[in-house]
Amino acid sequence: MSMPVGPSGLELQAALRRQGVALPVVFLTGHGDVASSMRALQTGAVDFLTRPVERETLLKALRRALSRDARARQARAQAAELTARFASLSSREREVFDRVVMGSLNKLIAIELAISERTVKALRAQVMHTLGAHSVADLGRLAERLRQLAKDG
Repeated sequence: MSMPVGPSGLELQAALRRQGVALPVVFLTGHGDVASSMRALQTGAVDFLTRPVERETLLKALRRALSRDARARQARAQAAELTARFASLSSREREVFDRVVMGSLNKLIAIELAISERTVKALRAQVMHTLGAHSVADLGRLAERLRQLAKDG
């Protein structure tokens, strides 16, 4: 028995991707071939199963799909939170952030921004608090993550 006429699973998967819908996909088909399975997996499908399929095989594929989806949702939520925190920084805090992650010392930042070193320290502390960083190394990692998010987004 074949499915009703309409878009193929591969066409539906492509349409979902074009629309930015990030759902985990498990293909289950009675008419699979190597080319279709490779295409599905290369474009993000979790698995490509052919009927008849054992119950446990299908359940394992669904568990993997749900697990992948949970990880992706968590990553998107963390990215959105970081982006929102960064967006909440004042322009002066961003200037300090940029210079700190470039390795500039407080004294040099103060001279470059024509503010006191004490103000730099206060702004730096506020940046670290807002972004949830505990060290300059944390700020560096967050800066890299923000660059990657800007590049991907």
